[in-house]
Amino acid sequence: MLAFSAGRDPRGCATVAAAVATGQLSVGWSNDRIDLRRDVAARRTDKPLAAGALRPGTVSLAAALALAACVPFSLANGRIAGTVHLVAVAAAWAYNLGVKRTLWSPLPYALAFGLLPAFITLALPGSPWPGRWALAAGALLGVGAHFANVLPDIEDDLGAGVRGLPQRLGAHGSRVAAGLSLAAVSVFLIFGPAGRIGSAGWAGLALSALLACAVPLASRGPRSRLPFLATLGLALLDVALLLLRGGRLT
Repeated sequence: MLAFSAGRDPRGCATVAAAVATGQLSVGWSNDRIDLRRDVAARRTDKPLAAGALRPGTVSLAAALALAACVPFSLANGRIAGTVHLVAVAAAWAYNLGVKRTLWSPLPYALAFGLLPAFITLALPGSPWPGRWALAAGALLGVGAHFANVLPDIEDDLGAGVRGLPQRLGAHGSRVAAGLSLAAVSVFLIFGPAGRIGSAGWAGLALSALLACAVPLASRGPRSRLPFLATLGLALLDVALLLLRGGRLT
């Protein structure tokens, strides 16, 4: 959708979809394979590998094949754009392989999400880089996504010895970080591109502020899903704003 709004033709949108799909499959499958022992210990029966429905070798092979397919699909978008996307995928693999256990856990998310607008625009004629506002918004969206993704599993992660930045900040600190990061994304997306903001932009900014406040102020009970749902709502709003601004990425 972002590629289409930025001006990519149907073939370009298809190569973007294929590159991102194979990259994400390799990242998701490798994550489950690497975390197998931890997921079994945590009784993650929602994951087929941890539940015993799949063999580890099958998942390892699937991840490797998806990663191999990601290379030509990425480069089909052009050498520069394809390399940028492969760097983003490498950042995600680095997270899986150990960065998520360190203080620097948000960095792979910031790099991978921040490069997404560049992957889209560098495949356009002339290989233009996106505006700085788009790179900043993508990076902050990644950081917010990181904190939102970790929120439901912080206690299990700590029990397994995973001490990334969200785990070190704790549930409340992570909610605050997620809310601030995603609210900042809205600011960049609304005020970054040239041109009139319009009523939709101001409405989006007001809704972003409301959701950003709801994230840390929602119920702090250990089983409460309200902060997580508010974070997801804010992230979806940011994605919608990014799509609306897709034609102005460069």
